[in-house]
Amino acid sequence: MTPGNPAPRLSTDTAPAPGLILSAPASGSGKTTVALALMRALARHGLRIGPAKVGPDYIDPGFHTAACGRPSITLDPWAMRAETRGALTGQLAADSDLIVAEGAMGLFDGAADGRGSCADLAAETGWPVLLILDVKGQSGSAAAVLRGFATHRPDITIGGVLLNRVGGIRHADMLASAIMDTVMDMGLDIPILGCLPRQADLALDSRHLGLVQARERGDLDGFLERAADWIEGHADLDAIRGIARPGRLIDTIVEPGSPSGSFPPGSFPPGPPPLGQRIAVAVDTAFDFSYPHILDAWRDAGAEIMPFSPLADQAPDDTADAVYLPGGYPELHGPVLAANATFLTGLRDRAAAEAVIFGECGGYMVLGEGLTDADGTRHVMAGLLPLETSFAERRLHLGYRRAVLRADLGPWAKGMRLVAHEFHYSTAPKEDTDAPLFSARDAMGIDLGSLGMVRGRVGGSYLHIIDREV
Repeated sequence: MTPGNPAPRLSTDTAPAPGLILSAPASGSGKTTVALALMRALARHGLRIGPAKVGPDYIDPGFHTAACGRPSITLDPWAMRAETRGALTGQLAADSDLIVAEGAMGLFDGAADGRGSCADLAAETGWPVLLILDVKGQSGSAAAVLRGFATHRPDITIGGVLLNRVGGIRHADMLASAIMDTVMDMGLDIPILGCLPRQADLALDSRHLGLVQARERGDLDGFLERAADWIEGHADLDAIRGIARPGRLIDTIVEPGSPSGSFPPGSFPPGPPPLGQRIAVAVDTAFDFSYPHILDAWRDAGAEIMPFSPLADQAPDDTADAVYLPGGYPELHGPVLAANATFLTGLRDRAAAEAVIFGECGGYMVLGEGLTDADGTRHVMAGLLPLETSFAERRLHLGYRRAVLRADLGPWAKGMRLVAHEFHYSTAPKEDTDAPLFSARDAMGIDLGSLGMVRGRVGGSYLHIIDREV
């Protein structure tokens, strides 16, 4: 079963769609499963869900899109300018019936400097929080957690609670009694909107950078249907809809009724300019970590996006004046990529034709001379940068980055300031710092030195660009 037929489009004089944020005290509380279940269940009833992910995440939005049949966006309170968040929330509100945003980590967890939490976005937008409490092994303690979360920040609203991993009817009764006593003592209106039982077949598989990607799950639709049945049977969907509120960031940046996934010409705040007029973009399970708002902004600026699949041994279009290789999991496909002569030759041909070529993280690794996988096997890559990357000795690199271009890369001029996120386990022991692409600082302002490299019109780094810093 797939999501129901969309409801009629909103007219231009209809109020913006309300929104809510799903969050929890900590990672591992079941936020993504609950978010997918809720999105699919509401979509089955004909609602146009505007899905979003709070924070730097390029995997969960793919699941959101599958759950409700509509593109999911990223809203990052740390890395995005307010104008960018305003444009994106305006786009969602103008073309949706309900915005459902899934938080990252715990509600109050942000960057190393303490900013950028899900709570920050809730305060900024006014969207209430639907708090997911993992109550496995708890009864009265769940009430204490709720008391703390409800009073920690007066500028956000806990609109309701979903109890997850409930052990049975007796467990649910104990939890409800403790929580309702606590809510009454505080004089607050925080209803329990569902008691979700443990269900082992709703687990989501993970790997080193997060969940296994949506496009890799052949059983995804069946999983989403089971999840929707689960939440419909144990939560009050009408009451959940009822706690949603319109957001304060929604303004005239995006006109009501504008097509989903596009912005009125000239309306979107300028971010990193398009790499070219005709941009070939790698899109498959090895290169799936692009942010839609970046590509949408390039389209809005007049660029043509031309997808191609390196794993299918496709070359970038020979008319492309730019090539973008996003991050992903090339290390899982090293033998295939190394053997795909059409792809590698086409990439080298574009470089010889002086097209701008930019690689992020996994894409950066493929631009190098060789990639060594976790088994210690080296695979020959494009050889466009004097770079060797390796998973033989894994080391986590994680965090927000403020980056400044150290050299021109096509239309990206030296000195341009960008905000990005870094998340990888591979190392580049021979990364050449004589011609770096960026200099960077972390969220605390600590100097990280030079990152990435550039050779002529070919460049890349481990950074995933999120927005331009003005």
